[in-house]
Amino acid sequence: MRFSFRRFLMAFICALAVLMPSEGHAQERVQDPEPLIEATDVKPTDQKVQTRLESIFAQIDDLSEVQVRVAEGVVTLRGEVSNDAQAVRAIDLAIRTEGVVTVEDKIERVLDIEGNVTPVIDNFQELMSKAKRALPLLGLALFVFAAIAWVGHLFAKWTAFWQKIAPNPFLAELMSQAVRVIFILLAIVLSLSLLGATALMGTILGGAGVLGIAISFAVRDTLENYISSIMLSLRQPFRSGDLVDIDGRVGVVARLTSRATILMTTDGNHLRIPNADVFKAVILNYTRNPERRFDFELGVDADDDPLEAMKTGLDAIKELPFILEKPEASSKIQQVGDSNIVIWFGAWVDQSETDFGKARSLAIRAAKEALEASGFTLPEPIYRLRLNQLPATLSSTVPAAPKETPQATRPPKPLSAEDMDVAPDEHLEEKVMQENAENAENSDANLLDDGRPTE
Repeated sequence: MRFSFRRFLMAFICALAVLMPSEGHAQERVQDPEPLIEATDVKPTDQKVQTRLESIFAQIDDLSEVQVRVAEGVVTLRGEVSNDAQAVRAIDLAIRTEGVVTVEDKIERVLDIEGNVTPVIDNFQELMSKAKRALPLLGLALFVFAAIAWVGHLFAKWTAFWQKIAPNPFLAELMSQAVRVIFILLAIVLSLSLLGATALMGTILGGAGVLGIAISFAVRDTLENYISSIMLSLRQPFRSGDLVDIDGRVGVVARLTSRATILMTTDGNHLRIPNADVFKAVILNYTRNPERRFDFELGVDADDDPLEAMKTGLDAIKELPFILEKPEASSKIQQVGDSNIVIWFGAWVDQSETDFGKARSLAIRAAKEALEASGFTLPEPIYRLRLNQLPATLSSTVPAAPKETPQATRPPKPLSAEDMDVAPDEHLEEKVMQENAENAENSDANLLDDGRPTE
């Protein structure tokens, strides 16, 4: 299955919508006020608020040039700051002060190089200093990650163990890969915990969850096919070499891979059916039960005795050596028409020793010959031509209708040795065995195991 970018994008947007806070929650956070900065008195005056803010700004280097003016609880901020972030910080401090009604922002953002570059350099230097101090802990975290990942890799490569507990090589490989991924995730979690990066760990796990949901929607068909392969390999609904009908597609099962079921059709072509379709399909297995019944219909004249025709046809069918005595062959009157009586015949053969199509053909021939030899008439199409009036010139030339003479009976033709050769054709089974032997070492080998029970 091809990767669907549209499905991936839609699923990713839906996952983000689920994880993002709702509008009501956002409003609740906006409405929750932060702790106020108390003034020096219970009921602060404008002068006290202004004095309090000036003393706060004086302690912050980036806000030391900000000027404060307070009138009726309205704080007006003027002056120069390096960037918008510092102006927002000053406004936030002012609005949190007790007694402030609102804040007028008249601060000028000068965007000078020194004021904006120097903090970045200072932060970088501080970060490098922290990283230098954290080198021993970082080395320990890397060692823990490598050690756990290495142990998981060795455990996943323990092929004999996985093949012993898994029913087939496909599941063994799947379980080993799952263990490898689990060990890697465990190594990441422990390493981040040693570094104290719990917030980063939560972000990574949340992002991985969103990405997993998006990918699962995008490759839904592929995942369905993969899971169906696992279920089919466990249930084993057929064997290699079985003749099956999967929703009208008939063929001999060649092998079951991790993606598709491969059939060899009766005309010798390869047919690949996705395992998701096979898992949901109605499967008719002709090989599971060796006893199989064929049936056909023959018509006799309406004036003939249908019971005698049934007995004559059945006796001829039962004389064939490949017809099973148990279950017994049978017949019945299927339909009575205007000019014929349709009789149904059915008999059983052993598919492991007899070709189904050849047996049915010979049985039809034997029943037909026996009925004709016994004097039964197999109706033919009759066309009646009616002329209302013949011309006078033709009436004298029309010969009289000859009298019907009874049809002479003829003995049935004996079956030759070539006709009686009903051995099953094993060509397709041989091709299947040869193909499976050639693909035995392939990574996408046959998942069907003859040693496991079938459902």
